[in-house]
Amino acid sequence: MSDGGSQNTKISIAEIFLTFLVIGATSFGGGVVAYLRNSLVTKKQWLDDEEFLAALEISQALPGLNATNMAVIVGDRLRGIPGAVAGFLGITLPGAAVVFVLALCYASNSGNEAVNAVLKGVGAASVGLLLAVTLQIGHKQLEHYLDMALVAVTLVLVSFLHVSLLYVLLIVGPIAVLLYRPRKLKPDTAVLDKKPLD
Repeated sequence: MSDGGSQNTKISIAEIFLTFLVIGATSFGGGVVAYLRNSLVTKKQWLDDEEFLAALEISQALPGLNATNMAVIVGDRLRGIPGAVAGFLGITLPGAAVVFVLALCYASNSGNEAVNAVLKGVGAASVGLLLAVTLQIGHKQLEHYLDMALVAVTLVLVSFLHVSLLYVLLIVGPIAVLLYRPRKLKPDTAVLDKKPLD
């Protein structure tokens, strides 16, 4: 949201609701992050990549679904509490309705091979969408060797050693905070580039 308050007045509660309603109705599984980025950054331009990534990081750190958290955060930034409510309702209503109907259908067709094949295809598509958005915004988080090392350690612990995600967060999280904490400038480096005006 580069334009700050001027942009906030242009975006209606109805537009926030409808935007998240469409995202909630058309996104599948892990691919919702790709839909969120496409809608909020590319189409609507409500956020830039940096703001999207910051909101995504906050969403992942909070309890609950990332997409729902994102809808609340973005809605709040655009129009305050009414925007947050509109975003929340927009993104949750389609999924709740569709899941309810699909649950009824799946209960009566769980043995059908065609139904299982469709679900496997949807799962594969979700993985592809998540990979696409990871490649699009991931390079901003992997600019230094330290970033890549933290990602590699997390990947090895979770995927190969099957350490609980909670334990990985409790181990890697404080290490990352310690490594990225603000550092004080040395007195000699603070005045290194200052030259007399005359």
